[in-house]
Amino acid sequence: MPLNPMTLKLADFDLSPHRGFLPDPDPLVRLPHSDIFSPLEEMANNLPKLLAAGILRKEIMRFSADTLRPMAQHAPQVMLEYGHNNDAIIKRMKVMLDYLGQAYVWGEDPPAQTIPMGFAEFWHQISLRTALRPILSYASYILYNWRRIDAIKPVALGNIAVMQNFLGGLDEDWFILIHIDIEQRAGIIPGAIIAALQALARRDIPMLEMYLTMITSAIESILQTLNRMPERCDEYIYYTRVRPYLHGWKNNPALPNGVLYEGVTSYRNKPQQFRGESGAQSGIVPSLVAFFDIRHKEKDFAPYLAEMRMYMPEGHRRFIETIEQLSRNGYSLLNFVLARKESHPTLYDAYRSSRNALYEFRKKHYEYVGRYIHSQAQHHTGNPIAIGTAGTPFMTSLEELMKETKFE
Repeated sequence: MPLNPMTLKLADFDLSPHRGFLPDPDPLVRLPHSDIFSPLEEMANNLPKLLAAGILRKEIMRFSADTLRPMAQHAPQVMLEYGHNNDAIIKRMKVMLDYLGQAYVWGEDPPAQTIPMGFAEFWHQISLRTALRPILSYASYILYNWRRIDAIKPVALGNIAVMQNFLGGLDEDWFILIHIDIEQRAGIIPGAIIAALQALARRDIPMLEMYLTMITSAIESILQTLNRMPERCDEYIYYTRVRPYLHGWKNNPALPNGVLYEGVTSYRNKPQQFRGESGAQSGIVPSLVAFFDIRHKEKDFAPYLAEMRMYMPEGHRRFIETIEQLSRNGYSLLNFVLARKESHPTLYDAYRSSRNALYEFRKKHYEYVGRYIHSQAQHHTGNPIAIGTAGTPFMTSLEELMKETKFE
């Protein structure tokens, strides 16, 4: 059955009309059944201290042997009891396990090539429930990793706090908080995309212009937040204290064979190669690229961007793919606008303004990548300046993507 914009609903993609890709309601702050899950929360809360003491691996190995197996046995019963709140429980557990597993690999030198059996099995089990891989992704690092300081006030800088850290400190928190604020400010974009495509299907040009203007304002707003990154996140501290924990084990020179998850039968005792956490796993920019019908020519980077979707929540991935399919099957915003350049110049201007707002956002991001990563001095192979945390060369490709976004 052909896709039709008129049938699209945000709820079908687990998206919120006001928060977009952020969870609504807020992420769970504490797990229920403290008698069962308190050891996991205690371990996650102590992560910065265990890393500083240099004993994290020793503690996780002990934790895996003594505590995690009973916890894994009780987890399904807890899920049954909490029914509708299952999703929030799973996401909270995923955040803690992702951080602990990531820290196990990168928290001591050399990086670990094997994750111990009990921990690996439970991590894999919980990850399957989220349809994500057992590695830290943008979802656990950003989307599910915050709480409001005042529950009555909005999700915004000044009223949000990070729930889980590696080392902690202002720079690490600020880097994450900036992204959370960006996601919230972009919250109206998915709904506006759907409404704009519905207006396009009806040939309702005034409404299409209105939604393009809304999207432009949202992009300009997230750029305002992105501009604030240097206020409390120092370039050197980010590179040396924040970034090392975000790398994956695919195309990373320090882990050329990947990482073995002991006891995970579906992996057949073979090391796995997974991409690391990356902003490319956020749904905001890919959704806009699909909506604007930008056809990138950067062939070397295209497989990487497609692969990044496999590290997104399943609903977010389907949303992007749906907008792409519509753009390629009779609902191309770009083609619609170009065909009416002379007859409806205000529509053309609205499209150009919106797309160039995205260009400005990508331009600022490219500048930060140069400052925060590419210009830093590399000290060890696990944190290379020429390869992103997701394991791919990026500077030239990001520049091409940025240039191809600009619209005259």
